[in-house]
Amino acid sequence: MTLSSIHPTAVLGEGTTVGEACVVGENVRVGAGCRIGHGVVLHADTRIGNQVRIDDHSSLGKRPMRAANSAVTRDQELPPLALGDLGIVGSGVVLYRGASIAEKVLLADLCTVREQVTIGRGTIVGRGVTIENACTIGRYCKLESECYITAYSTLEDRVFIAPGVVTSNDNFVGRTAERFKHFKGVTVRRGGRVGAGAVLLPGVTVGEDGLVAAGSVVTRDVPARTVVMGQPARPLRAVPAEQLLENQGWTDA
Repeated sequence: MTLSSIHPTAVLGEGTTVGEACVVGENVRVGAGCRIGHGVVLHADTRIGNQVRIDDHSSLGKRPMRAANSAVTRDQELPPLALGDLGIVGSGVVLYRGASIAEKVLLADLCTVREQVTIGRGTIVGRGVTIENACTIGRYCKLESECYITAYSTLEDRVFIAPGVVTSNDNFVGRTAERFKHFKGVTVRRGGRVGAGAVLLPGVTVGEDGLVAAGSVVTRDVPARTVVMGQPARPLRAVPAEQLLENQGWTDA
């Protein structure tokens, strides 16, 4: 048996269990009834709610790394990672210090959530998803496996992002100092959906209940309640009424 290291200032709630070879850092707070797997690292000051499950070999509350030529990572003091009640964290997940994650969020195996990200209640973040820094993710969103959410993006409530979607924020493609003035992520309005393998270029907005077809390259804004398709994407038709958010019977819609 490999013993875990729990800092004397850390507080674990009633009924919380900790697996082997874990590290629980200084001033960590873990709520009641949590299950922490083997090899988990809870970095200093991390805040975990009640009845949270954290699977093996995940790292919660780590600080960002910055290279000399990093474009958007900044040296700054960040608030502790906060993870709400009834959350589920898979294996190999990395959650950065400065992220704020609401209750009932599922973070699947191998996903990464960077600093200054907020995630709303009931959202699902799929296997291998990357959410870069300074993003806002709303309530009841679904981000499917291996999608990439670029820095400075906003996804409003009930957004659906299919597997393999790529978003971008740099029209200068890493060249010239001018690019630093123009970084801009994407915005997907309430109920917007993006199909598998689509690419969204910097600064585009998908309107409320808009739908981007699989494999499309989106170079300009998508009108509300409109299906777009192609490379570059162009309006195709209206979203069918039965697919609109208002017709799904959800009480928050």
